[in-house]
Amino acid sequence: MLVYHGGYALIEEIELEKCRPYTDFGKGFYVTKYKNHAENWAKKSGKRNNTNGYITVFNYSNTSFVDSICKKKKFDGYTEEWLDFIVRSRNVDSVEQVHDFDIVEGPVANDKVQNRLEYYLAGKISRTDFLKELTYHEETHQICFCTIASLQTLKFIDRDLTVYIEQISENILSNIVKDKNIDVYSASDIFYSSKTFADIADKKLEYYKQDWQIIYRKLQNELGY
Repeated sequence: MLVYHGGYALIEEIELEKCRPYTDFGKGFYVTKYKNHAENWAKKSGKRNNTNGYITVFNYSNTSFVDSICKKKKFDGYTEEWLDFIVRSRNVDSVEQVHDFDIVEGPVANDKVQNRLEYYLAGKISRTDFLKELTYHEETHQICFCTIASLQTLKFIDRDLTVYIEQISENILSNIVKDKNIDVYSASDIFYSSKTFADIADKKLEYYKQDWQIIYRKLQNELGY
């Protein structure tokens, strides 16, 4: 699937040793599936570093091959397990990474959550009340790539190709939702894990130059419906 990294510079090469420690899921390279969230991060980071901010786009291959080479952890919401993981990862007294996962995925402890998290850690709000508040929080998303092995699952996509892919994907996803009567998240899982999408993201094949209807028929043939 398409994932976005927002920062003060365009990322041409990921260097894990330069990533900040003591973040939500530990030291690693962070991306999100939500472009608008990456745009916000790019603006904030750019402002701090006197740049306009940049978004780098990647294709994340979340396939069975990934499962074979990477140890993954996914949090499906603001759960007690997620909270404990965040607290351990942000503990500045920890000398080393507090987990051994290659890839960690789940919600973000953004500025609003961070403020309440500090209240929880200070004992000013109970664990139950803190987690209850988060049920009303907007949906967020991040993936942290913590090891060299995990970076094999990311492929850089240049800006020109990104525009075409986003346009094609929007049309195809809406049709999957309609044709299969499923939600957009399930449709995304189907589309972004398909060979058809991998072919679109391969600039050499020039699939992106074809009409989305033609590409959708390729996907239908691949999936047998």
